Amino acid sequence: MTKYPLYLAPMEDVTDPAFRMLCKRFGADRVYTEFINADALVRDVNAATRKLSISDYERPVAIQIYGRDAESMAEAAKIVEQAHPDVIDINFGCPVKKVAGKGAGAGLLRDVPRMLDIAKAVVNAVSIPVTAKTRLGWDKDSLYAPLYEGATQGQAFIVDLAEALQDCGIQELAIHGRTRAQMYTGEADWSLIGAVKNNPRMHIPIIGNGDVTTPARAKECFDRYGVDAIMIGRASFGCPWIFDDMKQFLNAPHSSLPVRSMQWCVDILKEHVIQSIQYIGDERKGIVHSRRHFANSPIFKGLADFKQTRIALLRAETQDEVFSIMDSIVDQWGH
Repeated sequence: MTKYPLYLAPMEDVTDPAFRMLCKRFGADRVYTEFINADALVRDVNAATRKLSISDYERPVAIQIYGRDAESMAEAAKIVEQAHPDVIDINFGCPVKKVAGKGAGAGLLRDVPRMLDIAKAVVNAVSIPVTAKTRLGWDKDSLYAPLYEGATQGQAFIVDLAEALQDCGIQELAIHGRTRAQMYTGEADWSLIGAVKNNPRMHIPIIGNGDVTTPARAKECFDRYGVDAIMIGRASFGCPWIFDDMKQFLNAPHSSLPVRSMQWCVDILKEHVIQSIQYIGDERKGIVHSRRHFANSPIFKGLADFKQTRIALLRAETQDEVFSIMDSIVDQWGH
């Protein structure tokens, strides 16, 4: 393992093979697939099975699954194992209503016994490492709630939960420093992530996630909280080279970061569009799938009068149209 491991967080409609490949090229130490619905996988739904597509270039790569039933999760894990990922990851943290509202993802933070049953079932079903990703709790009122009804209130909920997951055989735990109620608002609370890492009863690696958007913040989180790895999520949108920037700073904090021209960055965004189209097999769908990246790339932030250009990017439906707009951006602002 490298000194400062950086992982690409699993994100729906984001971490498809095209984007994973780019992030891997720029130094991501582990990449994760989009999350896969266990029930759909068991039913052999094409949209689910398609997400099992991984390549040796991506390794180490984790395939993430979610669900609310231990039996179907175990069955799905067996199917995933046949795709030969390095890790099977369980999603205990997705906050969106269509997942958490149905008792899966972060919804399991309100049903810890079921969460632990799922963890045990998946661990027992496969022979490869099983990891998990979760949040600090359901809402602010649960941050210090006892893990089980009738238990004595003691340490933070997430500290107890981490121990319980470890006891189930989970070999690594990623923690997003927000509650489900926060969704992606407010600030991530890394102090509670640090409390899990510094619990003397924890022996598995702890991965921190949330608001790590700069190389300096990445180093601060490693140094202050002692996490074993950091997971980068939304900060990677339209910026797969963030892993390289962070790696260079982490390993040589007093050196200068590479100066990346707008032309260079745009060329990477174009490459992503091309790969997305090739992966999906449809020009318009490939462009729609990669829009959140090229329209929200940090290289475009702060450009004067950019709103109309951004709208045009979001409306473009052909590769030529997207690339023409990108070239005009470089011509206007790239010097």
